[in-house]
Amino acid sequence: MSKFVFKSYDFDKADCTASFNYGFDDGRNFTEIVKFEGGGGYNEEALDRALFLAFVLIGTSYYKTFPTRDVELSQPIDEWQAAFFNRVYQEGLGQFAYENGLSRDDLAHFEASQRPPADAVTYDGHGILALQSGGKDSLLTASLLQEKGKQFTSWYVSSGNHHPALLDEIGSKLMICTRRIDREGLKKASADGAKNGHVPVTYIIQSLAVIQAILLNKSDIVTSIAHEGEEPHVYIGDLAVTHQWSKTWAAEIAFSEYVGRYISAGLRIGSPLRRFSELKVAELFVKHAGEAYGHLFSSCNAANYKQGSDNSNLFWCSKCPKCANSYLLFAPFMPADELKNVFGGRDLFADSDLEETFKGLLGIDGFIKPFECVGEIDELRLAYHLALKTGGYQNLPFDVPDSSFDYQKTYPAQDWAVRMLQ
Repeated sequence: MSKFVFKSYDFDKADCTASFNYGFDDGRNFTEIVKFEGGGGYNEEALDRALFLAFVLIGTSYYKTFPTRDVELSQPIDEWQAAFFNRVYQEGLGQFAYENGLSRDDLAHFEASQRPPADAVTYDGHGILALQSGGKDSLLTASLLQEKGKQFTSWYVSSGNHHPALLDEIGSKLMICTRRIDREGLKKASADGAKNGHVPVTYIIQSLAVIQAILLNKSDIVTSIAHEGEEPHVYIGDLAVTHQWSKTWAAEIAFSEYVGRYISAGLRIGSPLRRFSELKVAELFVKHAGEAYGHLFSSCNAANYKQGSDNSNLFWCSKCPKCANSYLLFAPFMPADELKNVFGGRDLFADSDLEETFKGLLGIDGFIKPFECVGEIDELRLAYHLALKTGGYQNLPFDVPDSSFDYQKTYPAQDWAVRMLQ
């Protein structure tokens, strides 16, 4: 195989279903189906522009099976779009490249055509679509929007037939988008020696959110991403390897600019939590959302967010890097007995099986930070020492350096998103 082909995309108006079709030049094909919720009339040109964006971004899930440098796109793109998609398929696949022994040169290179881009669409929507996952960040955003008296529609993407039951308790209308990944095609590819690894899933979800917002004639798409993903785990030459490049500030700005340039300036997407550190978000969650959701939510991917799994009732596995990270972040702000209860009555600092995980999170003995959405090393070191001052936790069996991390510091964020919570 020498070329990955973006074959076609289609939208069925009758049942609000999009199909995205891909292949390789050896005849191998994949089709993904996504079911949206309808809302009546919508801007068809804006929808088509959004479908194209999702078409290219979803393609990472299938491109990665047999990654090629050459790709064939079904319609022309300009130089800005080509540069944008190159970042997605190179920086966005950094972890995948690292784990599969690839370099930037091995990954997709999009080329611009000579055709000038069409002007963005005039779009007149209104209202907020707030993305939900059942994790601390999105539940905090929902709680803060409610405190400010903001009306919004909650939106969740499911890869199966389930969604976290606590989302029904938020108090806003909940809409579900169902993503039918081509598991059979991926299974066959795997049997034929395909590669596997992490894709920029946040970008994929955001592209689907843009489609849903247009179908509902919404103007503001609210994500829930704090200051995170900025600290590289390792480098491949000049390619910084992060777990979730599409959660970085640079990625948010690039995505927002794409939407404004090629879909419509009447659509906005961004995170009102962007200006906060992860540790600050944990503190805010305990204050604003802890009573309602503290014992119902989970950010544990291993326990709840595997494709097609039943995640109606969220829980913590208490064994993975995400659990260890969350334990560190919440320990300074929750009574020790309460936090231990959330994690099955266990003090994770006392679990010898997690010793190397904590060393990676805290930058000890050369252990690489786990490839998960976790806090920065200095931030987590501060969390640990604050937790010990709070009391009730066992010391880890190794020394953790002090940290001067300022978790109250605010970071750049889009002004309109910040005003959402003011």
